[in-house]
Amino acid sequence: MKKVIVVVGPTAVGKTKLSIDLAKALNTSIISGDSVAVYKGLDIGSAKPTKEEQKEVKHYLIDIREPNDTYSVADFQADARKIIDSSDLSLICGGTGLYIQSVLFDYEFEASKRSLDYSKKYEAYSNLELYSLLLERDPFIDKTKLHPNNRKRVLRALEVLEETNKSIHSFDNKKTPLYDYFIVYLSMDREKLYERINQRVDIMLNEGLLDEVKSLFDKGIYPHAIGYQEFIPYFNNLITLTTAIEEIKKNTRHLAKRQETWFKNQMNSNFYDASINYNDLFNNILSDIKEWYNK
Repeated sequence: MKKVIVVVGPTAVGKTKLSIDLAKALNTSIISGDSVAVYKGLDIGSAKPTKEEQKEVKHYLIDIREPNDTYSVADFQADARKIIDSSDLSLICGGTGLYIQSVLFDYEFEASKRSLDYSKKYEAYSNLELYSLLLERDPFIDKTKLHPNNRKRVLRALEVLEETNKSIHSFDNKKTPLYDYFIVYLSMDREKLYERINQRVDIMLNEGLLDEVKSLFDKGIYPHAIGYQEFIPYFNNLITLTTAIEEIKKNTRHLAKRQETWFKNQMNSNFYDASINYNDLFNNILSDIKEWYNK
């Protein structure tokens, strides 16, 4: 089984430096897990590794799409797995819980998103009639996982079956790992973290974040990402610049909280206090990774 190291954590916690140092020590490359870093021109707001940092270690999945292109989690899954499958050891830096989970686990995207109009097709059916129809079409459905009164789920099972000719249970393997993984989650005292997030946003503004977003806005490109979307109301004269900046900081803090909860509850993650001396932090993590790798 291929081995994958994942370095994740909130903005401004030090993921980039750590991932580069780990990649050097372990003689591997870095797969960017950031859904915004794939786009050209979205540099400051995505906190991409600098060109100099990218020269230190080979980075993948950075600047691979034009800013008006689409790039989904399914695209990331496919691209990342190609890279992982070509090497014995890989390192992913950054990414949301869903992005990381989609790569590491048997997470399928073959079925399309739920159709809002699909329920109308069977609106005359009672819950029991609908369930009986599903059992007729998919006699191997796991009754312990699907109750007749869970109409929404039963409808989705029928929809998936009609679209893919597969049971909905074939998409339920999200907890089956495809790789041997070690997740490094860089954490920090919340008050200290929030202070660093606020400082990071201020640094981005000094580096030209507003001009970067305005240039995209003038081209009709409105990235749906923190650090970009908050400026749209400002450009439309609906809020002040101060309010837009405060929204970026607030949304970044909220994202940090959600991500920590996800990696605590949804995945087997190893948490490290990023506020300690960096050399001690690095050596502790590297030692743990080597112990995991040699098992």
